[in-house]
Amino acid sequence: MGKAAILKELWDFMRVRKRWWLAPIIIILLLLGLLIIFTESSAVAPFIYTLF
Repeated sequence: MGKAAILKELWDFMRVRKRWWLAPIIIILLLLGLLIIFTESSAVAPFIYTLF
């Protein structure tokens, strides 16, 4: 099962069951994950940690 299949299944779940409130939570978690991944090995990392 690929990543695209998982995303499609999640989208179908939210569409059929009317769980639209999950979308902002998922988006925020993805953005925080990307922030951590992109800043973990850079010179910006100490400044990011002060935000949290």
